[in-house]
Amino acid sequence: MKHRLQFITHFTERYTYFDSAMIALEGGCRWIQLRMKDAGEAEIERVARQILPECRRREAVFVIDDHVELALRVGADGVHLGKNDMPVDEARRLAGDGFIIGGTANTFEDVQRLATQGADYIGCGPFRFTTTKKNLAPMLGIEGYKDILSRMKEHGITLPLVAIGGITGGDIPQLMAAGVSGIALSGSVLRAERPVEEMKKVVNELRIKNISYGE
Repeated sequence: MKHRLQFITHFTERYTYFDSAMIALEGGCRWIQLRMKDAGEAEIERVARQILPECRRREAVFVIDDHVELALRVGADGVHLGKNDMPVDEARRLAGDGFIIGGTANTFEDVQRLATQGADYIGCGPFRFTTTKKNLAPMLGIEGYKDILSRMKEHGITLPLVAIGGITGGDIPQLMAAGVSGIALSGSVLRAERPVEEMKKVVNELRIKNISYGE
């Protein structure tokens, strides 16, 4: 997996979705997921077309949550599909092999299904409670990740597993030690007093951990 850190866009009283993506990019993150669950497709496309050139300028990967045809239309690198979105194998038929398709998992059974359907990576969580997502699945914690990763190994599933949901920079050492392939962040960065500096700190922390764990 080329990048270990994904930023999932969010909006707050201080920041728009575009602002949040720019904070992540300026802080050194090179994998952006545009997630606008309550927005209409036209609004998502408008923001996607704003963010895409900023990603291209920085050689960052840009994926869009849920909307496969929109992602193809605007020229995004891929999509992330939730458990209630289009099935991964259907998206693959539409998009072809060069298109990144990630899927959301909360259990090992979800992981198995996504692996069988041809996902490129798995966003697995939530690690802990998060206010950025409605209809939250049961929280996994460190032991939950360890269990899923152990069962993946037993079944020969080698897909990258990205930890998501309520993660802060301080969680990185234990999550990387548990064996996850990457981390997804959102609210913890935007809540920081200096969010660009917070993102830089996280990027640096992950870079150190990658070296430490031989990634």
